[in-house]
Amino acid sequence: MTMGFTNGKALRPTAKVLPEHARNHNRSLVIQTLYRQGELSRADIARETGLTRVTISDLIAELIIDGLVVETGQREGSRPGKPATMLELNSEAFQIVGVDLSDYSIFRGAVMDLHGAIRHRHEIPLTDSSGADATAKVIALVDALLAQVTRPVLGVGIGSPGVVDLAGVVLSAPNLGWNDLPLQSMLAERFELPIVVANDANVAALAEHSFGGAASDMMLVKVGHGVGAGLLLGGIPLFGSTFAAGEIGHVVVGTDGGMECACGKTGCLETWLATPRLDAALAVTSDDNARNTVLAEAGQRLGIALAPVVGALNLSEIVLSGPTSLLEGALKDATVETLRTRTMAKFHGDLTVRMTALGEDIVMRGAAVMVLSAQLGVS
Repeated sequence: MTMGFTNGKALRPTAKVLPEHARNHNRSLVIQTLYRQGELSRADIARETGLTRVTISDLIAELIIDGLVVETGQREGSRPGKPATMLELNSEAFQIVGVDLSDYSIFRGAVMDLHGAIRHRHEIPLTDSSGADATAKVIALVDALLAQVTRPVLGVGIGSPGVVDLAGVVLSAPNLGWNDLPLQSMLAERFELPIVVANDANVAALAEHSFGGAASDMMLVKVGHGVGAGLLLGGIPLFGSTFAAGEIGHVVVGTDGGMECACGKTGCLETWLATPRLDAALAVTSDDNARNTVLAEAGQRLGIALAPVVGALNLSEIVLSGPTSLLEGALKDATVETLRTRTMAKFHGDLTVRMTALGEDIVMRGAAVMVLSAQLGVS
């Protein structure tokens, strides 16, 4: 019951397609319309989608039987003729389990409804776990979350650090001691549920796209135990030829040396920006000026790493995810200033750099987006 995540496909359906692909696509289009716009009549949905009223009537009847759509009563108002019956997506029809493995001290997870609202949380301390022990803790976390569900489970989404391919195999996650771990298929066999596993930064980018109002061309930089990034271009996730798109943490920034990285190189972005490294550097500062100097240096290095990406892809937005106390302020300001001095103002002057508003829930909610996209074709 494994399922691949989207590959070269826009997350949200926006128009009807050829007849041979029509049924499932148009079903997703109807669900997407209700998912984003809320309460609508059958006629409203026909106008929004461009589908015929007969097609809409058939699809809505099927969705009501499946429990995904409910009738909420007649439209209020003074329109002539018979009042329209209103419909909405039944956000309680299913629940989704989302798991975040990106933190270096805990694994966290949540049970969510179809709109990503969290109904229950659970955490498991990590405490230097790696390899088989880390895998066992993932299983224990999913077990604990499934014990709390109150509706049928649409699927389980997992955001993992490291490089993850489209089949949910963790090709490399050094911090967890994983190499070529078929996490998705292993969990699907154990739990007999749809499972989808992807890189944590890519998952966070999906959350920002669906729940954070991000632009369709954007990069999310996730700062934690390491540094990674997720990319959306035209609303389509970018994975790269070896599934390592966005792995900017081990890009060497500058030619002036720096600290040794866990990967063996010197001066990688992670040595300046990863949370443990920043915390250690800030612990020996004596005042606010010294603290801001450390943070500004990290922001400058981030700007150096991002400037070629912004120039090559003409991104409209960069979103930062991680500890607000570290990223907001001097670090972000230095990132913006470095980007301005290293890119062309005519083409990149409108670039926005901002913090995510989704906080530490971003990966768990992005995991819900993966399940929604894979199972219902919406986000």
